[in-house]
Formats: sequence, structure tokens, C-alpha cells
Amino acid sequence: MRNEAKDQRGRPSWPGVPLGALSGVLAGFAALAVAELVAAAVRPQAGPVIAVGGASIDATPAAVKDWAIRRFGTDDKLVLQLGILAVLTVLALVLGALAVRFRRLGAAGVLLFGAVGAAAAVSRPDSRSLTDAVPSVVGAVVGALLLHVLVGRLTPARRSPASGAATGEAGNRLPPAAGWDRRGFVLAAASAAAASAAVGAVGRSLTASRGQDAVASRRRVVLPSPGSPAQPVPRGARLRVQGISPFITPNADFYRVDTALVVPKVDATAWRLRIHGEGVQRPGTYTFDDLLRRELIERDITLTCVSNEVGGPYTGNARWIGVRLADLLAECGVEPPSRGGPADQLVSRSVDGMTIGTPVEDVMDGRDAMLALGMNGEPLPFDHGFPVRMVVPGLYGFVSACKWIKDIELTSFDSYDPYWVERGWARQAPVKTSSRIDTPKPFARPRTGTVMVAGVAWAQHRGIDKVEVRIDDGPWRQADLGAEDTRDTWRQWSFPWQATTGGHTLTVRATDRTGAVQTGTRARTVPDGASGWHSVVVTVD
Repeated sequence: MRNEAKDQRGRPSWPGVPLGALSGVLAGFAALAVAELVAAAVRPQAGPVIAVGGASIDATPAAVKDWAIRRFGTDDKLVLQLGILAVLTVLALVLGALAVRFRRLGAAGVLLFGAVGAAAAVSRPDSRSLTDAVPSVVGAVVGALLLHVLVGRLTPARRSPASGAATGEAGNRLPPAAGWDRRGFVLAAASAAAASAAVGAVGRSLTASRGQDAVASRRRVVLPSPGSPAQPVPRGARLRVQGISPFITPNADFYRVDTALVVPKVDATAWRLRIHGEGVQRPGTYTFDDLLRRELIERDITLTCVSNEVGGPYTGNARWIGVRLADLLAECGVEPPSRGGPADQLVSRSVDGMTIGTPVEDVMDGRDAMLALGMNGEPLPFDHGFPVRMVVPGLYGFVSACKWIKDIELTSFDSYDPYWVERGWARQAPVKTSSRIDTPKPFARPRTGTVMVAGVAWAQHRGIDKVEVRIDDGPWRQADLGAEDTRDTWRQWSFPWQATTGGHTLTVRATDRTGAVQTGTRARTVPDGASGWHSVVVTVD
């Protein structure tokens, strides 16, 4: 006789397989919820999704990372986490269905994935101890036990002939209506789901509360007046053209590209910066207050991410305030290679384990390289590196802009490869001369007559000398430039185009102050930044 859990050949059948799969999902949900709660007590970054996500980012080829940033932009981390959860859901479904027939094997599978999460957590660069494995281990044990219990409710009951009407004369199993513990399963499943949701909510609340000291410390920061203030933005630097990027990028709109799945929240009162390494005659350790008491500089500087495609959004201009990095290095006895210093690479380390290598010569050549404390008149936002980050004009961020910095080591390019170099990116990467059309947008439909073509151009630490626009295959024609703030900021430009009916291709190129013309040769972002001219296609009505 066939029952609801197994057919005559002993193979799972409805409702065994579907409810077994559901049991796997509930067990996985419980495992993640418990792991998140434990991680709130241990360290939020030790949670299995964050740890496995970070390990996945590290193992992803540069070309795939580049594609993800192009495709998903600043949502790439959210997409990664959702992808991990989707994969775990599928695996949980499989393990649950498998556990209907192989109960212990299903539970062992849950424990195996807990071991993977634990291994990922303790292997992260920012891992502090073996306790980082605890969230994944505890979560997996809870998930395995729950799966074992839930699947047990799906097992057909067996009664001896002495029990009465439950079996026939031949000892047949119970009829379908009594073949499995329907009520027990529903109660256990509903209780597990509710408990997991509650545990997850508590875990998220505790995780959020862990950052309250950091939030409070940021709220207390009062940035002193800089000893060397930025000059006022000159008249004419901000063009009044609808659709052009604002000259100063608001903090909320400033691009963010990094590998941190959880934005570090560092308490400024506990923050320390250590400077050490080759050629450091007097190693130093600095507090946040130490930096605040020093003479601060304020500068307008445009930053660009190496993942910025031609015409892409990953560039922004802000007013930064901070401490000259060259002064700190000089106090520690550091000399650049041009003056006989033994170290040619400055390796900055973040609290999340990121390492970034910067040429010592560039930091100490007189440019306004700084340890930034403020951005656009306020303490750094957490997303952009509070309490302290590096800003070096003229270099792509992956070789200069370490956020949440905690350590600076002087070494050489020959002896150490930082994070991105290990993954195929260049050791040194000055920003390439670039320009972008902000308006009209691609596939816009302007009307005939005067159409303002406008955008921004940048060549940090060299400056922009000229911008030219080409309509279709016509000659290059010089655009009007906004006034220059400094050679470290972008310049706005505009071109009044007498638009005629039909489809047209608009192209822009820039020339920097060295006389170098932006190349039209297309190159992808890997290994040292994209190149090529930005074009948009429009149809004039």
C-alpha cells in the first residue's frame, strides 16, 4: 500500500519531498538567523554571508569584478549578497529533499556549509581570532538539529499489530491519513519560522547598536578651521547649464566603490594610526585628536575610480580637509626615493583588511596628499572612510584612496604586492586625461536650434587646457571652458550646438596642461584605467 511519505519502492513521494525541501529552507533560515545573532556578539563581519561574500569577492577575477561594477554599479554588493542567499536557498532545498530518505546525510550537509562559513570567516584579512568561526558553527548546529527534527515529523508512523487497527493482518503500514505527523510538522515548522524571524531581528538590532559608539564619536567631531584653507571656487567655474554635473559633488551623491560588504563603523576615540617600515627612523602612532590638533589643509580634489568606464559615473569632486601626509612621514624620518629613501611604496591598511600601495615619491613630491578627516564641510561619512582616509590627487583610488585607514607601512614594490596588484591590476596608476558628456543624455530627442552640449573633463594634478566637441564625422571644435579651480579638480565645459533634424553622434575629447590629447584608442579598465572618447547618440526632432 502506498502512503504519503514513500512509495512501495521506498522512494520519497508527496508530501515527503516538497515538505522535506521546505524543511531544508526553514533549517537554513534558522542557521543564518542564529549565526547573525551570534555574530552581533562576536563581530558582525564574522557572519557567514558576509564572510563568504568577502571571500567570493577576493576570489573573483578582475574582469568579472569590472563587469559587476559596470552592470550593477554601487548595488554590486547587494546583488552579491542576494546571489549568495539564492544559492544557499537552492542548496537548502536539495538538502531538505535528500534528508527525507537520508536523514543524517541532510543534517551533515548543513554542518558542512557551516564549516565553509567558519573557514571563510577565520581566513579573512580582518579576522581577529578563531572566535570568528563561532557564528557559522553555532548556526550550522542549530540548522542541522532543526532539519533532523522536521524531517522526523515526515517519517511514516509504524505500529505493531498489538496496537489495534493501525495495521492490517499482514502488518501493512498506516493508511495515508495517518502516515506522518501532520500536526507535529506544522507546529514545528511554524514555530521554527517565527523563532528564526525573531532571532534574526534581534541579531540585526544588536549589530546596529554595536555601531552607536562610532556614530556618537562622529557626531561629537568639530572640524577646526584649516590653517591652509581652500581658495573660494572662482567665478565662472560653475556653468549654468541644465543637466551638467554640479561642480562640487554632494556627499550623498559621491560614488562609492570598495569591497566592504559591511561598512566599517570605527569609533574615532579608539582609532589609532601606526606608521612604520623601511626607512622609518621614528615610528609613530597617532590618535584622531592628534590629527585634529595639527595644522589642517583644505583642498578641492577630484577623485576617480579605476573602474570608471569611458563616460562613467565613478568620478566626483569634493572639498577635503585633513593633514598633509608628507609632513607626517617627514616627522617619522621618511625620505622619498629621489632623496635616497629605501622605500618606494607606501602600503596603507584598512580596518577591513584592504591593502593599497601608493608610490612614496608621489605622496612626497609636493602635491596635496592628505589624511582626510572631513568632506564638504563635515566629518567624513562612514561610507567614505570615517574617521580617516587617504586622498592623493592624480592617482586612481585603488592605488591611493585607502578608506578607514589604520596602518601605514613603508616598503618596496618588489617586496610586497597589495590587494589589487595580486589580482592583476597595475602597481602604479596615474589618472588618465578624460572627458564626459553629461547633457544631452544618450538617445535624447532635442529639438532643432541651439542645444547646449556640456559636461566635465579631468586630468588630476596636470589640469585641463582644452576641450573639443565633434558632431558626427565633422571637425573638432573648441568648447567653452569653465574657470579652473585648481589643476587637481575637474573643469566644466559647454558647447552651443546648432542642431539639425536627424540622428547625430556627439563626441568629446580633452587636452591636459602637458599638451597630451586624450586618446581615442579604446581600453578597458583593467589594469590601469579605461581610455577612449565619450560619445552619445541623439535624434533631433
